[in-house]
This record gives sequence, structure tokens and C-alpha cells, in this order.
Amino acid sequence: MLITKRLSHRFDVLFLIVIFIFVALISRLAYLQLYQGDYYSLLADGNRIRLIPSMAPRGIFYDRNGVAVVSNRPGFTVSLLPLVGPVEDSVLQQLSAILVMPVDEIKQKLEQHVGSFEPVRIKTNVGADIVTRIEERRSELKGVMIEIQPIRNYNFNEMAAHVFGYVSEINGDELEKKKAEGYKSGDIIGKFGLEKVYDSELRGVDGGGQMEVDVTGRPVTVLGKREPQPGNNLVLTLDSRIQKAAEEAMDAQLYYLQTQSQFRNARAAAAVVLNPKTGEVLAMASRPTFNPNLFAGGISSKDWNALNSNPFYPMNNKAISGQYPPGSTFKIVTGVAALELGKVTPEEKILDTGKHWLIPKGNAEGEALGWINFNEALSKSDNVYFYEMGNRLGIDNLEKYARLFGLGDYTGIKLPEEADGLVANQRYKKKVFEEDWYLSETFDAAIGQGFQLATPLQIGVVMSQIANGGQRYRPYLVNKILSPSGETIKTFGPEKVGDAPVSPKTLQLVREGLRDVAKEGGTGASLFQDFPVSIAGKTGTAENSHGSDHGWFVAYAPYEDPRVVVVVLVEQGGFGAGSAGPIVKKILEAAFNLNQPPGEGERLLRPGTIL
Repeated sequence: MLITKRLSHRFDVLFLIVIFIFVALISRLAYLQLYQGDYYSLLADGNRIRLIPSMAPRGIFYDRNGVAVVSNRPGFTVSLLPLVGPVEDSVLQQLSAILVMPVDEIKQKLEQHVGSFEPVRIKTNVGADIVTRIEERRSELKGVMIEIQPIRNYNFNEMAAHVFGYVSEINGDELEKKKAEGYKSGDIIGKFGLEKVYDSELRGVDGGGQMEVDVTGRPVTVLGKREPQPGNNLVLTLDSRIQKAAEEAMDAQLYYLQTQSQFRNARAAAAVVLNPKTGEVLAMASRPTFNPNLFAGGISSKDWNALNSNPFYPMNNKAISGQYPPGSTFKIVTGVAALELGKVTPEEKILDTGKHWLIPKGNAEGEALGWINFNEALSKSDNVYFYEMGNRLGIDNLEKYARLFGLGDYTGIKLPEEADGLVANQRYKKKVFEEDWYLSETFDAAIGQGFQLATPLQIGVVMSQIANGGQRYRPYLVNKILSPSGETIKTFGPEKVGDAPVSPKTLQLVREGLRDVAKEGGTGASLFQDFPVSIAGKTGTAENSHGSDHGWFVAYAPYEDPRVVVVVLVEQGGFGAGSAGPIVKKILEAAFNLNQPPGEGERLLRPGTIL
């Protein structure tokens, strides 16, 4: 009887335990179904449904005449779909071999997208041969898929590369800064030039679709789709004809200097073409250059190392970031200051014996011009005359007038990495070198040497002020932002940022001296004496402690009604008339439609051109 009761008690306990377990299981099932059902449903769908993003095409760049200069083209992108569990090592090894890409690099990309059901872009802009090899191994490459995505296309390769810039995949640091703006890992963003400055306008809105995939990651059914919205387009101030002419002239002249002259290290140059009445940039070029198409699909280590190891820095836009002694182009500023402050009259003649009488500084190659007035000194670029102007003015007045013309400050062009140059002054020397100022340094400053530094764009802005009557405009590169349908979203126009307080009489005297540079006896006569369009110009040769002198030439035309300012700098090219001058001449020929085949000039004179 006692044994029976004990057994009955044990069965009761066991029954209660079973009931408790059953209730616990039912409760857990109810909890999972009622409270976490959506969560596990999402996980289940994640195993078979993928969000396939569709990249929005970036906006197109048009030149001022409607020529598309930057666009997009379809290209193949190799991506990995995140399947259940980590990607198999065999898949990574095969993909690495096909793409010629380290396994660690592929793993790094995958690690940046942990927890995402979206495809991870491994390599963009791959060739048809790679697509074929992947399709042949489709059954072995689980999760690997081929997407067709818009690839940035720079229609004329290197042309205006430093203006347009380039695009590439966003990196970790950039993502950290831009995540709040909607950027995400894998996005293609502007890294340099206009691509960077106007990235938010150019990006557009990505589309995408929901797709059901099989166990290998191959799409089976499209469940839903949203079309991508293209980015906005830019209408630039650039004229592709002038841009092309400038770059071709630079390349030809650099080749000539390297192969047929003593200036074998003339391997770098910059050119800027402006409309002096508005500040529009009609052309901007820098040498050496690069092909931005190399970056669109991910630049190779070989190409990247070649760019980085080039001692002439092809990635630098020398038109805005190169800082050089302005040489004799600065005599324009010195001349204005001397005339405005009454330190000299146009008629006064100064004796040039080849050297100044206070400090034995002289002209290039010891040339002596005798008794000369202001016009002769400017047109013949006489050093001794302008040394005396520096002596009469003093360094403080030279600094004052340089700054009135905008030197020593940013022009404000909307491009990254603009340099501000340097205006020679006593404070700078005292701060940096802890030394007093000497008269010989004022002499140097008066002819654009010594501490003076300027970018080619800054010199172009100075010349524009002489050409237009003293008004300083901010240089700009974009005329309009257009929607994908062609509607105008925003327009840009001339923005006056300053005035050089120079009397009309002084401006006219300076202009006449610059006009005579191109006439018989002037430093630019050999190039422009018989030029069909009247010009005003100034040569310059800047001393270079690291090699041969740099050559400058700056000009505007027509003389009577200036519409174009051209400035060219050739590093280590020697005298400006011989190195930079021929490039300026070719650019002006293009700007005024000279030497065109019959009928071509009329075709080029359509609305939007500068002529």
C-alpha cells in the first residue's frame, strides 16, 4: 500500500513536470508567433528575397555650346549576394583569380556590409571576358552576380581632367562624414574637381527592386521595382574647342622644348582662359595630366603608383594650386602703383645702363636700353626701370597695390585646393625668417621675384582687371544646373568681388604699354606683330632655384574690346616669349576661329560662344 502511494506520488510529480514543459513550449510558440513573428518572417524572406539596388546615373556635363563632355555608359559590375552564412572560401578563391584581386580585399568589402541583404559590389567596370568566365562557373560561384550599372565616362579622356575631377567608391572616412546626408557604403562619389564640388547635385536617387533568388543567389522573380532618378546636369562655362586647342598646344610645345631645345625638363605647364567681362572660365588646363576614366572603375595599383611617382605631380591642378614667382607679369602692378602715386610720369626718361646705380641688379643677359620712358620700359620689359620704380615706391606701396588687384588671396573659384599665393611684405619676412627688410628685396619684388608668388589664375584675374577697367570678378565654371528633363534649377553669373581703384588715365597708359608688347620692338613682337586680332600682352621670366627659369605669357584680345584673357605658365621653359607665347598664340587662334577650314568658322559662331 505504501509502495503504491509512493508510485502514485511520483506519477503526479512527473505529470506536473510534463504539463509545465508543455505549457512552456506553448507559451514560447505563442510568443514567437505573436510577438516576434514579423522578425523571423523577415529573416526567412532574407534567405530568399534580396533588395537589388539600381544605381542612379550621375548628371551630365555640357560645355557652353551644348557639347556633352562628361556622361555615363553602361558597364558590368561583379557583386556578391549575402547568402546564409559566410561566403565559401572556394568562391572567394575563384573570384579572386578571375578578377585578379586579392582575397583579403574582397573580404574587406564584405565586412563593410555585414548584416545587409543587399549585393556587395566587388569590382566595377569589368570586361566582357570576365563576365563570360563568371557565367561559365555560375554553379560554382554561389552568390556571385553580374549587375549592369552606369559607369562615369569622360568623353575626351584627359581633356579638362583637373576641372572635371573624377569619381570613385566612398571610403570609410568619407562615409563617416557623409552618412547623415544619406551616403552609404559602396556609393560612387566625386573625389576631385567639379565632381566633388557638385556631388550632391550630380548624384541622383538610386532605384532598385525586390527579387526572389534561388539557393545560388541567381534572381528568379522580380517582386517589385523602383526606377532610379538621374542626377542634375551641369552646363559649364568651358568652350571645348578652346580647351582642346589649349591642351594640344601645351603638349606640342612641351614636346618641342624637351626634344629640340636646352629646356629638357620643361615637363609641366598651366593655362587659363577667362572672359574678363564676367569671370567665366573658358578653358583651364594643367600638365602633366591624368585620365579620369582610370578611376571610374577602380584604378589599378600600377596606374596609381605611376601617377604618384611622377615627380611633376599630374594630380595637381597647377592653374590654381601652382605657386610661382610672377616675374615680369608683376610689372603691370608696379607700373600702376608708380603712376597712381605720382612716383613717375609717362614722359620721364630713366637711364638704363644695364644695371641699377644703387644696387648692381640688371637686365637679363646684361642688356642696356639707354634712356627709356614708361611705355618703352613696359613693352620691352626693362628690369632697371622697374627696379627704380620699386625704389621710389617702397615695399609697403608695392604690397598695397598687389593686394588691391587680389594677389595674396584666393580668387574664390569653386574648385578644391586653390592656393592663395604670397605678396612680398616686411611682416612675412620678420615672422618667418626673423630678419629685417632690405632694399634689394624691394627691387626683386618690383619685378615679381623674391618672395612674390602667384598662381596662373591669379595672374589671369590681374590682367582681366586691366582689360575691363579695374573690376575684379570671381572666376566661375558653371553657368547652369539643369534637371534631367532640362528645366533650369539654378543659374550662375558674374559676381563682382572688388574694384582696383585705378584712374582711367593710368589704365590707358598701362594698356598702351601692353599693346606695344606685340608691336615691333616689344618682347612679344616675333609672335604677334602680324596677328590678325589686335592684342595686349606681357611676357615674364621667373627665376627658379631648382632648375631653369619658368616662362610666362599673359594676353588679352581684342585690344579695343577685350573678350578673352589668356595666361600660360611653362615650368622650366626659359623666356616666356619662347616657351609660353606660342601656346597663347594657338589658344587665341582657336578663340577667334582663325585658321579654320572654309565654313567652319561660321558653324562655330553659334549662340553661347564668346565671339
